[in-house]
Amino acid sequence: MSERSRFWVVTLAAVMGMAVTAALGRWQLGRAAEKEALQAAIDARGSQSVLDARSAAGLDAQLDLLHRRVEARGQWVGERTVFLDNRQMNGRPGFFVVTPLRLEGEAGVLLVQRGWVPRNFEDRTRVPTIDTPAGSVVVQGRLAAPPSRLYEMGPAEAGTIRQNLDLAQFRAETGLPLAGLSIQQTGPATDGLLRDWPQINTGVDKHYGYAFQWFGLCALMAILYVWFQIVRRFRGRRP
Repeated sequence: MSERSRFWVVTLAAVMGMAVTAALGRWQLGRAAEKEALQAAIDARGSQSVLDARSAAGLDAQLDLLHRRVEARGQWVGERTVFLDNRQMNGRPGFFVVTPLRLEGEAGVLLVQRGWVPRNFEDRTRVPTIDTPAGSVVVQGRLAAPPSRLYEMGPAEAGTIRQNLDLAQFRAETGLPLAGLSIQQTGPATDGLLRDWPQINTGVDKHYGYAFQWFGLCALMAILYVWFQIVRRFRGRRP
């Protein structure tokens, strides 16, 4: 291959590389803008007035209701409490405690993610005693999707301790008319349950970081191309 042909092959490869990396950088900036808009919407919902849980009962996980502050009045269905295993809070492994709450006025039933407790590592089949008062209670929190799922092998589990809670299976198992939304309970650990839920973060900084990497790679290609294909060639031709 002649020197002239090699020059144009390298030029074409450099231009294509810079075009691809610049496009990927712009795409990451677009994703960051989308995530910023989503974060702003989440923050705005969190600042809205407290919602009566009866208006959310029976609904699926609608985006315009998620993360709204909510207050629920009803009675615990304590015998249906589930302990979700391998859940962490503040870096410690344990259980997420989930109990259905039957709303007043036959408005339906909502799952309540009540908080976190440590597990007994000497007897892994033993669950802690959770204070679940009888009678009417008031629960404050925010509307959330059903508890997040962890990877598990095999079919969904049953029993008090589970890796995940499959909502459709739990409806059939309990016969409760569970809504597609849940409540993530907030407030102090007055009942022995920690509620240091992580702040909702849509990951905007991650996309800015990726964009910086792609634009940096694009700039590096441009600098190397100019140095090796133009500056050094020009110097080599000087008498």
